[in-house]
Amino acid sequence: MITGGNRGLGRSLTLAALDAGHAVVATARGEHTLPAHERLTVLTLDVRDHAQAHRTVASAVDHLGRIDVLVNNAGYGLIGAVEEASEEDARSIVDTNLLGPLWLSQAVIPVMREQGHGHIVQVSTVGAVGTMPMLGLYNATKWGLEALSEAMAGEVSRFGIRVSLVEPGELDTDWAGSSMAFSAPLGPYDGLRSEMFGTAEVPWPPVETSSGTAPGEVADAILARVAAQDDRRLRVLVGDDSPAQVRAALDLRLADYALDPRFPSS
Repeated sequence: MITGGNRGLGRSLTLAALDAGHAVVATARGEHTLPAHERLTVLTLDVRDHAQAHRTVASAVDHLGRIDVLVNNAGYGLIGAVEEASEEDARSIVDTNLLGPLWLSQAVIPVMREQGHGHIVQVSTVGAVGTMPMLGLYNATKWGLEALSEAMAGEVSRFGIRVSLVEPGELDTDWAGSSMAFSAPLGPYDGLRSEMFGTAEVPWPPVETSSGTAPGEVADAILARVAAQDDRRLRVLVGDDSPAQVRAALDLRLADYALDPRFPSS
């Protein structure tokens, strides 16, 4: 079961899973363009809706008989300084990026517990380890997802349920395009916006070129992770840039803690 299965990484993962012989339930908020396939079922789901999340999991189980893997992929980015974020901005991204995976995980755990096995894959980011100015709300949701998932992993392993946090670096998807939201800008932050993104314009102009890890590579990494039953890692780095980004973020945090003379030096 893959949330946000119509676009970007979710679409690539849906198609890759079908190619690998899996039966897939993909969810989308509205209309979709996924191709018809005998092993594909597409269900409508707004992950922010608690009741709908539980109904959709129940529908998937009714259709397939079980759910072996849940991939919580649905989510989006938000550009805006903390001061710029409206209440609607904050509630919407928390509801989607953090509470959505919570509702789906809560719905699927009883199913997997009864089966005696299962795997919950949370699509996270290296931005769950560090932060960037103007991405504070997005980082906060992913940091929250990591904390939630780490605790959950310790709770459900006794039931044969695995939890994975997939942390890609830069992705070659439309995440920075139509999947990006923007807070209403305030003038004092225009200089910072220009320094970071090359423009103070909000939303920023369409980008012709793209870079980063192809979504197909991330999809392949997720499928490999699902297949590797003996791989007990909680966090899985994806992309050539990911390890260095995580190392830099952790070094900064350790350096900050080290300013306290009581902090162990090693």
